[in-house]
This record gives sequence, C-alpha cells and structure tokens, in this order.
Amino acid sequence: MVDRISKSRFLAGCQCLKRLYLQVHCPELVGKPDGANEAIIEQGRQVGILARQLFPGGIEVEGYSGLDRAIRTTKELLGNSEVPAIFEGAFEHQGVIVKTDILQRRKPNHWRLVEIKSTADLKDHHLEDVAIQKYVVSGLGVQLASVWLAHINRTYVLTGTTIDPRQFFLFRNVTRRAQNLQPELTFRLRSQFRILAMPEPPEVPTGPHCINPVVCEFFCHCNHPKPDDYIGYLPRLQPSAVEQLEELGVESIHDIPDDFELSEFQRRVCTAMQTGQPWFSADLNSEFESLKYPLYFMDFETVNPAIPRFVGMHPYDHIPFQFSVHVQQEPGAAPKHLEFLAMDNGDPRPAFISSLCEALGESGSIVVYNEQFESQRLWELAGWLPEYTQRIRDIQRRLWDLLPVVRNHVYYPAFEGSFSLKAVLPALVPEMTYEGMEVPNGQAAGLAWETIIGGNRSKAEDQSKRQALLDYCGQDTLALVRLLEALQSAARA
Repeated sequence: MVDRISKSRFLAGCQCLKRLYLQVHCPELVGKPDGANEAIIEQGRQVGILARQLFPGGIEVEGYSGLDRAIRTTKELLGNSEVPAIFEGAFEHQGVIVKTDILQRRKPNHWRLVEIKSTADLKDHHLEDVAIQKYVVSGLGVQLASVWLAHINRTYVLTGTTIDPRQFFLFRNVTRRAQNLQPELTFRLRSQFRILAMPEPPEVPTGPHCINPVVCEFFCHCNHPKPDDYIGYLPRLQPSAVEQLEELGVESIHDIPDDFELSEFQRRVCTAMQTGQPWFSADLNSEFESLKYPLYFMDFETVNPAIPRFVGMHPYDHIPFQFSVHVQQEPGAAPKHLEFLAMDNGDPRPAFISSLCEALGESGSIVVYNEQFESQRLWELAGWLPEYTQRIRDIQRRLWDLLPVVRNHVYYPAFEGSFSLKAVLPALVPEMTYEGMEVPNGQAAGLAWETIIGGNRSKAEDQSKRQALLDYCGQDTLALVRLLEALQSAARA
C-alpha cells in the first residue's frame, strides 16, 4: 500500500489519475527519456539558484543524505532564529511530501513561502503547486504569513555582465488563491490515495489532458498510433467537428460524407486522402515567377535560454548560433554550400550576422521555410546590432517563403495533416531523410550546441558534435533545394 505522495506525484494526479498510478506502480512504461526535458529541469534549477540571491544568508537543506534527514534538518533550521531563509526545505504531513523553494523568515515563527518558476507568467497549475505546499507546511503548524509565486520578467534586459535578480523576477502574492484551493486539495488527496490502492490503473479516456499542462511521460502508452486516415489528421478540424463525426460512427477520412461541412481547404485534403492521389493547384507554376536568381536557400538554428547571456537580451530571446546557405546561380546548377557555426561560449551574434550578410550577397531570392521565424530573428539582430539594420532590411525584402506555396497549392496523403518540412519532404523527395542522423531536429541541435560550449567534453567529442550539427543544418537547406525542384517539376507535368 502506498502511504506517501510527493508533490510531483500529486501534481501528476491533478493532471490525470492514471498518470499518477503509472508513475507509482508502472514506472517501466515511461517513454524514452527526452534530452529536452532534462534541459528544462536544469534551466529551472539555474533560475532557482538565481532567485536565492534575493534572500541573503539563506541555508540550503542538503537532500542527498535522504528524505528523513532532510526533514529533520529543515525542522532544526525552522527553530534557529538566526536563519533568515531556508532553501529546499523538506516537509511531510499526513503522507504528503513537499519541498519548498524558499521559506523566508518574516518575524518570529512566521514565514513567507516563495515558489520559483522559470516561466514568463503565472499558470493555473502553479497554484496547485503552491497550494499543496501550503497544505503540508501549515498542517505541520508552521505559520505562513503569505504565499508567493515568482516568475521571470519577460521585459527584463541584460545591461551588464551579471543578472539583477531584483529586476529579473516578478513576484505575485497568491496567498488567498492558495487558501481557496485547500478544501479541493483535501478531496483530491483522498482520491489519489484511493486510486493508488487499486490493483489496476483507472480507466481514463485520452484527451487534451495528455499534453496539458505538460506532455505526459506515458503518452505513447495510452495514445496508440492512429491510422493514416484518422479524421483527426484533417487540418484545422475543430474538436466539435471530430465529435460530430464520431457520433456518426466516422473515424476515417475516407468515410466523411460529401455533405459534411468542411472548409474548401479541408475538402481538398479529404479528397486527396480518399483518392490516394496528390493534389496540385493549377496556379502552382505561377508562384515561381517571382523567384530571382541566384537563389539562396537559408536556415537558422537558435537557442532561447531563460536567463539572458549577452547584453541587450531579454529572457527567452533567441541566440542564433548556426546557419546554412545553399546558393544556386541558375536553374539546374549544382548548389554551393556556405555555413557558420559558433564554437565557443562567447557572443555569436556579431560573427553570425556578419558571415550571413556576406553569404547572402546583394541580390537574388532567399528561400526559407516559414519566413516568420527567420525574419523575426533577423529583426532582433538589427535591434542588438543597429549597424546591420539596412543590410538586414534588404535581406528581409528578399525572403521567399516556400511554406505557403506548399500549404496553398500542394497536398499529399502522406502529409497526414501537417505542413512541417519533416512531413512534406518525404512525400515529395523520398530519397532524403533525417533518420539515423545524430542531430535529427532543431531541438536536438540546440542541445548539441549547448553541450559543445559547456566545455565538459573531449576535443574528439566536440568535433563529433560539431560535424553532426553541420550535417543537420546543411541537410535542412539542401532539402529546400530539392523540394523546390520537385515542386517545379510537378508544376510542369
């Protein structure tokens, strides 16, 4: 019988009782570990350490010696009037275990509870987080004068070499809201302990809760792969329309009635799926008339850390660290490849934009996939490095977006409702694949670069990561070359 629930498990149960049960009784069903999740956890830890600077003299409870020891140490620190704040205090009450980010002594026997979040705003599930902490800490007789939640101030700008935590964080007094949740917590805890005592996991239908507020680690266990013709793959189909179709007994796109209300775009996709044939607009060829040679096929890679690293940056601003450009001088010519990759922990922005301006020349269309991303990153660079503003404006005027061309004029059944490059490319250029690549996507690219500049690997390992990054980014722009060729060929057919 389970007689203890940690804060993280309680929050898992708030999202889904089945998730809680599987965490406790079937941890082997957890999906493959995700490096991105580990990076998020580490980022949160760094933000928490930064927040401690606002509470000088605070003492951290060492957790590596065991939970029971941590609880005893916390109790000793609570009783020591010389301790102004406690970091990572451990508490247990009625089988519920929590750790508090910060407890600040306000006056004798009164404390201020502060939860630190690395998000840029307050989320609803954050209130459940602080409420369960209040439930446990107050239940032990500790007098909480107030309950606060601190999150990142997105408008903060780094002006020097160090972060000013007083400006970096925004503090919200959530005392009343945490108190109002207390009766509900009592009910939730009873339900959770009851569920955990069951011999089998509860039956919980899949739904939006599988990814909100976080993607459940058991997502693949509960959400079995849907067939390629599943109605949910119809782009922009509202949940209410999915419900209507399911009530009609329709789960396959092939079975959607001709008189069922769909947009023109959705009907186009539906027809392609039902016939098994790709659809091409009669106007596709005209889209290419605006292309001006030489063509430059461009792609960026960026990271967006919570804690800004360089002067002028806000929290979560993007740092461009890599680009790839394939240059095609005329139709059918073999493309020339140019690339840039920052290889140290210095500010890569000046070298990035200088090298990019040189690579892109003065004229010719710059082909991208999803112009909004590249254009926004370029405009941010202009804000940081105003001497490049005119060159950046010229580059922005030359951008030519392949995404709307595909979205408005092409559909293959293999797209499965997605117009991402990773979905479109295999259908139109089947010989190109990202499978087996050490760096297979942009998220992995960011993690690989962070590993390199972290300086904790051997030279050989860094070189291996560097080559993997170059291979991936180069693949992205070569994919644009081949995709454009395939579309032009289809338009002529």
